[in-house]
Parts: sequence; structure tokens; C-alpha cells
Amino acid sequence: MDIREYISLCRVKKGNISEAELARRTGQTPQNMNNKYRRNAFKISELEKVANALDADLKIEFIDRETGKPII
Repeated sequence: MDIREYISLCRVKKGNISEAELARRTGQTPQNMNNKYRRNAFKISELEKVANALDADLKIEFIDRETGKPII
């Protein structure tokens, strides 16, 4: 699963928030948000805004490929 799929699933889970509504909540135009979705290119600062818009916290982990567990 890539980040855009993950964000889309979270939007549905949090009340079926549209992409345009998420853009508004993050202070972006719908076109700008759509471009990020198409490129699957989000900066960490943008993901923090998305998390905030979804009333959530952002947690990023590095997962060890051998063990499948977080490194830290």
C-alpha cells in the first residue's frame, strides 16, 4: 500500500472526507492536492497537515525487513 492509498482509506474511515475537503482542511487547493495524489509525493510537513486535518497524529517508523518489527 502506498501513501495515497493509505490517506484515502483514512479519509473513508474518518467519515468519507472528500479529497477536496481534505485539501481545504490542509490549506491547499483541490488541484494541488490532486497533483500530490497523482505523483504520490507528500513531504513530511504535508503529512502532518493531513494528520491534523483528520484529527490524528502522524507516526513514522522504520521497519526492519528481516524481523518485520520497528527498528526503534
